[in-house]
Amino acid sequence: MGTLTLSPLQKNVPAEKAAQLMAYAFASGITFFDTAELYSNYSFFKELWKLGVPRGDVTVSTKCYAYSRETAHRSLEKALKEMNTDYIDVFLLHEQESIHTLRGHAEAIDTFWEYKEQCVIGSLGISTHYVAGVRAACTDERLQVIHPIINVDGIGIVDGSAEEMVQAMQEAKELGKFIFAMKALGGGHLLKRYREALAFILGLSFVDAIAVGMATEEEIDANVHAIMEERLPPHAVEKDRGIFIEPYCIGCGACVARCQQKALSIKDGKAVVDSSRCVLCSYCVSACKDFYIKVL
Repeated sequence: MGTLTLSPLQKNVPAEKAAQLMAYAFASGITFFDTAELYSNYSFFKELWKLGVPRGDVTVSTKCYAYSRETAHRSLEKALKEMNTDYIDVFLLHEQESIHTLRGHAEAIDTFWEYKEQCVIGSLGISTHYVAGVRAACTDERLQVIHPIINVDGIGIVDGSAEEMVQAMQEAKELGKFIFAMKALGGGHLLKRYREALAFILGLSFVDAIAVGMATEEEIDANVHAIMEERLPPHAVEKDRGIFIEPYCIGCGACVARCQQKALSIKDGKAVVDSSRCVLCSYCVSACKDFYIKVL
């Protein structure tokens, strides 16, 4: 279960309510939860333990942008403290692009590996929107988990097609990497083709886990039932989503610089979105200091 949808970057669900939804997901059979330092929702997990969900029965994956020993230590300590846990199951370097960005984060990788040897981190890896990012992770045996963007239309893959990403993922699996797919529904763009999109990702035998954002019990039921090949209520998932930019946007361009998909631009002094490129990752929301951007 991806928790970005519930976070302050999207629906901004209160921690207690989000934890109740996550507990419902757990009771429905979902035991893998994805988050990130950027999402500012570690408190969800602290509340989840309070509801009696056993920490040992849950796999938590988080991501950060650490690049040095100091930033790696700070990111890990933040996760441990705010989640109220002694360990993190999966710790990923967020948005890696290539062998060059991995080199720029080498000190952080070394530091996280030391924590893994101390059993504070279970597995280390990367998240990426790049085919080159997947291939880069294959060059370091310490990077055991790869969290790539993949969907039937290749939406959000920056440097290639769905076919090219699939090939890179297959190569990674042959090296023993754990493949944790993201954006199987294209950030919401494929909701109206839900069955097709889900069938595509489930048909990739080398995919070990899938992160899907869910914001209601109905959506949880729909996804669980669909994967178990039970009856699917289409109205639960076939909904339109999109980026809304307030008309009083000042056109500072911070969101444009942040968007890896090149889906944002400044026109007539205001930010505008190209919906054909946007994957609804919400990272532009974090770049807008005045909160003029919302994902609805």
